[in-house]
Amino acid sequence: MDEALLRSLTPSVLAILVRRGADFAAAEDAVQDALVEAVRVWPADPPRDPKAWLVTVAWRRFLDAARADASRRRREDLVDEEPAPGPAPAVDDTLQLYFLCAHPSLTPSSAVALTLRAVGGLTTRQIAQAYLVPEATMAQRISRAKRTVSGVRFDRPGDVATVLRVLYLVFNEGYSGDVDLAAEAVRLTRQLAAVIDHPEVAGLLALMLLHHARRATRTAPDGSLVPLAEQDRSRWDTKTIAEGVRILQAALARDRLGEFQAQAAIAALHADAPTAGETDWVQIVEWYDELVRLTGSPVVRLNRAVAVGEADGPRAGLAALAELDDSLPRHAAAAAYLHERDGDPATAARLYAEAARKASNLAERDYLTRQAARLNARRCR
Repeated sequence: MDEALLRSLTPSVLAILVRRGADFAAAEDAVQDALVEAVRVWPADPPRDPKAWLVTVAWRRFLDAARADASRRRREDLVDEEPAPGPAPAVDDTLQLYFLCAHPSLTPSSAVALTLRAVGGLTTRQIAQAYLVPEATMAQRISRAKRTVSGVRFDRPGDVATVLRVLYLVFNEGYSGDVDLAAEAVRLTRQLAAVIDHPEVAGLLALMLLHHARRATRTAPDGSLVPLAEQDRSRWDTKTIAEGVRILQAALARDRLGEFQAQAAIAALHADAPTAGETDWVQIVEWYDELVRLTGSPVVRLNRAVAVGEADGPRAGLAALAELDDSLPRHAAAAAYLHERDGDPATAARLYAEAARKASNLAERDYLTRQAARLNARRCR
């Protein structure tokens, strides 16, 4: 049984059922039933056209469920007869599903969870683990999202800004989590850039490529986190970096700056530096100033404080950090780093340990714990 084939066909089959009139939740249930049937039947009797087979079986399961449920008779009346089986169109409907899952009626967290479940193929347990919440909580979140978009048609999808946000968050999930969704997010953003001529779409694609280019160096062979300053830059994918920079330059030339373009510009400056010590931190601070103007985000302000600490010295960075709420994610880690650079290892060790307790994933927690242990060991010598 080719599980990869089944997973790759799922989004298109789901999209076909929705276009034929099935509501989203019922269509997903029908597709899941068809996948179970495929696992049972295909090893002994593989179909000539797997996609058409899945569409036919899933559509039958949907009709059976609709007829058995009196509350869905209105939908059943719209279907006079079962469509004849036959070859399904060779169309990638995944991007359309992203537009449906990214409907503006959903919160960003619900949109991402629904997208990961319906399009990314992750289980509810995997998504719950990624968000550090109980599986039951995530199941309720996904169920509410399904109910919200139930009945929404492909002619009423989410807007481009919402889709960009979901793609960005899915890329980040794939970039840092156990399940690799980063390459799929890049592929879909390429598709979006091919059909929508907008500088922010290009900016997001450039940002993804610039981050993806150094993916191989982000972790050590034992899985531990390698910070940017310590990464082996000779292993960065220079071809992908060059493509990202070229796409970014074309987007910036249109003089319609947006959040993703500014983030990509920061990533490009990091990628352009031959060594960490040669990073142009002054320009990076200027780009963070643009990001603050565009977003007002406290997280952006925190990252800017770290950049100020690199450009103007750790005391300047700590002064900028002091203006922010210390409950912000990674605030303690940023403060620890700046205090260490300012020659205060005791405070830095305490803050590294505090940051480790608040870390959102195991690799980050282990890294911060090791930093605290390193400084404590140095103090005991």
